[in-house]
Amino acid sequence: MSKKVRTRFAPSPTGYMHIGNLRTALFEYLIAKHEGGDFILRIEDTDQGRLVEGATDIIYDTLKAVGLQHDEGPDIGGDHGPYVQSQRLPMYKKYAEELVELGGAHYCFCSEEEIERQRKEAESLGISFKYDDPCKHISLEEAKARVAAGEPYVIRQTIKNNQETYFDDEVYGRIEVDSDVLDEQILIKSDGFPTYNFANIIDDHQMEITHVVRGNEYLSSTPKYNLIYQAYGWDIPTYVHVPPVMKDEHHKLSKRNGDASFQDLVAKGYLPQAILNYIALLGWSPESDQEIYTLEELIQVFNIARISKSPAIFDIDKLTWMNGVYLRNMSVEEFHALILPILQKSIHRKVDLMAVARILQPRIDILSQIEESVDFIDELPEYDCQMYIHKKMKTTLEISLKALEAARAALADLEDWSSEETIHELLLSLPKQLEMKNGQVLWPIRTAITGKQFTPGGAIELTYILGKEEVLARIDNGIAKLKAEGNN
Repeated sequence: MSKKVRTRFAPSPTGYMHIGNLRTALFEYLIAKHEGGDFILRIEDTDQGRLVEGATDIIYDTLKAVGLQHDEGPDIGGDHGPYVQSQRLPMYKKYAEELVELGGAHYCFCSEEEIERQRKEAESLGISFKYDDPCKHISLEEAKARVAAGEPYVIRQTIKNNQETYFDDEVYGRIEVDSDVLDEQILIKSDGFPTYNFANIIDDHQMEITHVVRGNEYLSSTPKYNLIYQAYGWDIPTYVHVPPVMKDEHHKLSKRNGDASFQDLVAKGYLPQAILNYIALLGWSPESDQEIYTLEELIQVFNIARISKSPAIFDIDKLTWMNGVYLRNMSVEEFHALILPILQKSIHRKVDLMAVARILQPRIDILSQIEESVDFIDELPEYDCQMYIHKKMKTTLEISLKALEAARAALADLEDWSSEETIHELLLSLPKQLEMKNGQVLWPIRTAITGKQFTPGGAIELTYILGKEEVLARIDNGIAKLKAEGNN
């Protein structure tokens, strides 16, 4: 009987959630859930110098926002805790000492000066540096005596020459590495703290992790991990190394370089579900042409074999398009509820906000576009009369003035402004009466009441939203501007 699939997301609380990190979490979640397995959250906080206050809450909030519910973790517990690495510190040294007894590690008493001397020598010879540790030749008895005497030490991995060091990766296939090029990494530092790599191995074994998902930059060091697994006689997990997420063909996506984190994208008006959908397709492709997926649908169709070996380029335009699809797939009531806080902050005039939501929904792709799209509602911006001239609409200054004067008279007589339909009927009857095309009447009205070339909604919808008093005042302003222009 095969083991239950167990994956883990093990972020360090060092700041915002990077897109690459979130994609790793998503892939781990999908691998586990596709097989009916468990998804574990583990906080790796042993690098105390890089910890950022509040970053653990960001991890929880991000996973919750996108719906990646973990089955075990620091906040909910489980049978394999504790799930915060700093709370597991006492056991790492015990495991490292056991590894020394098994021949997979050794005590190293070398000074920083000795290591630096070898590094400089390698540089002068133009060869890559790999520390040749003389301490591995010290007998275990002597090493233990020096430890007992209080001599400072680290515990290093012991790698014998000419060892078989290959592994099978689910994405990249069989990887073979010459053991002679592997450096004997430090497992326990001089302060007694474990290194990231060693703590990872111990935690993964103890938590019965079956699938390790991580970036392909770890491909070359995986054989070192396997030597440790083998020394203990433990089962080696299934490895899934994923390609990086790139800004372009040559640069990795990086918060340090100003690239957006998950929190940045949400602040810019992207929906968490759209972000998750988009990053699922970064470096993974479904068998069909479908691009819009719910999380449940992704669980059903996710297949490790469809993960690409090639880097994935983050395309903000594609994400923007996808986000727009998500907004348009909502009911108008859902969309209105979503954007209501933005509308209430952006519009101070008393208008029908549901009607505003109705005209925005087909026309915006990200929520940050809303404020600029509706700024004319509160106050008519300054505009140039040349905006009335529109080649496609076949409008001139003279035609625009004629249209506005006719519209002003008709709208002033209209008593029922309670529905868009009455305004629709009235304004669409004008072109026939004036022997003009629809655009020759509606374009000047829209220009006069918005002062903008591009607006959500057309003249009819916006006339209804702004209300009689405001529309007449703005049309009067437009008529005055056109007459002044004509007299110049």
